Amino acid sequence: QVQIVESGGGLVQPGGSLRLSCAASGSIISINVMAWYRQAPGMQRELVATVDSGGNTNYADSVKGRFTISRDNARNTASLLMNSLKPEDTAVYYCNAVDVIARNSNGGMTYFDYWGQGTQVTVSP
Repeated sequence: QVQIVESGGGLVQPGGSLRLSCAASGSIISINVMAWYRQAPGMQRELVATVDSGGNTNYADSVKGRFTISRDNARNTASLLMNSLKPEDTAVYYCNAVDVIARNSNGGMTYFDYWGQGTQVTVSP
């Protein structure tokens, strides 16, 4: 069973910084893409940033130049460093592991996407 756990959210003033962490655990063989999404109240979930196993990254226009995504393939972890935070960055942030290949209890392999439970980020004076 693969589990995704996020951490690092909290309350920060505008202009401040936070680092979110995501850890994937279980009998993981590989993860193709790790991504961060966010969902503000009353809004749809939106993609924030992605990083593939080769380290290639993509960002939403709203966070380019302020957020940096990174990952450690050996540890199956990803981070999102958020600088120059704005009130409009307030949301629940979710980690998404895409195309996860893992071993199941029968010795076979599974191929799924997984989500974490989310971590709240609030940007307010």
